Amino acid sequence: MKTKVQLLTLLMASLITVFVFGNFGLKPGKSSTENNADEKVSKSGTTMENLKFDFEEFSAGQLPPVWSQYYTGSGGTDWKVVDDNGNKVLAQLYSDNPNGHFNVVVNNNITAKDMTLTVRLKGVKGNHDQGGGFVWRFIDKNNHYIVRANPLENNVVLYKMENGKRTDLPLVGKGRTYGVKVPPLGNNWNNLKLIVKGDMFTVYLNDSELFKVQDTTFKEAGKVGFWTKADAVTYFDDFGITF
Repeated sequence: MKTKVQLLTLLMASLITVFVFGNFGLKPGKSSTENNADEKVSKSGTTMENLKFDFEEFSAGQLPPVWSQYYTGSGGTDWKVVDDNGNKVLAQLYSDNPNGHFNVVVNNNITAKDMTLTVRLKGVKGNHDQGGGFVWRFIDKNNHYIVRANPLENNVVLYKMENGKRTDLPLVGKGRTYGVKVPPLGNNWNNLKLIVKGDMFTVYLNDSELFKVQDTTFKEAGKVGFWTKADAVTYFDDFGITF
């Protein structure tokens, strides 16, 4: 009888594991969710979910499935998984773009209104621009929000891209200051975090809160992803989304 109870307990535990991790394409002990190309996640309510993308399960030299790349300007864009000293990252590699050119990549299976985004990013090189950041509430390449960290300027700025025009937004309590200056970022890994709740956006760099922005231009849920400018070659890793 004891043996039957033990077998039944193990069977129930296995079924629970398959259900919980299978829903988002997760494996026990793994953080990647990219390998489930058919699973769509749409969040606009209060249910809490956590997704993590580490890009380790993809072959280098390819854009991950269900991610799409866009650009505005007179150049090109090239988003791929690359090997960074044994660690796989998602990178924007096109390095011959003029200034005023924007590169975007978004996950087509995630649509959200309110969320917390986290990522590690490294500005590798770029003459016109370096670094990058998030896009959210992405409607199309001409309409979305942006926040980015720039190692050349050593600042962090939040913008809206509306009808193809990028505009930096004023900070709560400070006005329009073109973001904030930060300590030198260099070509090191830095941690960028964004909390989106309604019309309030709170930006963090390396675990320190930098500023808040309040804006109502884009009120509905949209896609999320990454952004770089001009010829910036930038690596992104450990992309986290909490709904």
